[in-house]
Order: sequence, then C-alpha cells, then structure tokens
Amino acid sequence: MIRALFICGKARARSPTAAQVFSAWDGVSTDFGGISDDADDVLSADQLDWANAIFVMEQRHARRLSDRFAHVLQGKTVVNLSVRDKYTFMQDELIQVLIDKAGPHLSQGKRR
Repeated sequence: MIRALFICGKARARSPTAAQVFSAWDGVSTDFGGISDDADDVLSADQLDWANAIFVMEQRHARRLSDRFAHVLQGKTVVNLSVRDKYTFMQDELIQVLIDKAGPHLSQGKRR
C-alpha cells in the first residue's frame, strides 16, 4: 500500500485536490497538509511518519519541510512536483497536471 502525503503552502487547492484524486486509486491511501503556519490543515509530524511517499508542490515547500521536520524525514524521499499555485480546488487542469506528475510515482496504484 502506498501512503501518499501531499504538501503545499496553505492546503487549500493543490494538496487537497491531489489527496482526493489519488484516494480513488487502488493501492493508494492519501493525506494532505499545509506547510504554512496559517494553512487550513497544518502539516504534522505524525502525517510525515505515516507516509511512505511524500510530495511537495514547490521547492520552497521542500525547504520548509526540511527546516521544520528534518528529524522525521530521515530515510524518506520527498518528490517536488513543481506545480505552481495558480489553480483552484479540483480544477480540471490541476487534476491533469497532478496525474501527469505524481501518477508515475504512484503507478502501483491504479484508478478505480
């Protein structure tokens, strides 16, 4: 089972969309969080500990993640999807970008 954690800044569009899209894939369990202090769903160390696949939307999220949670990230790989903050929640274009960029990393899972 892939336990995929998606991280963006405020957890309002990109990461919750990714979590919803990939939760429909067989063999993939998802969660999401925001790395900013004012995120709607602030990321926790427990979420990072749970995840065996971690995705950030931008390089700056990876830097913040490393700065705040280096102790939890040991031995884990963080994938930068390079998805700009220009989309709305569940926007068709965002869904396609996420499938194109994260989908290959989650290829063990398949869409239901």
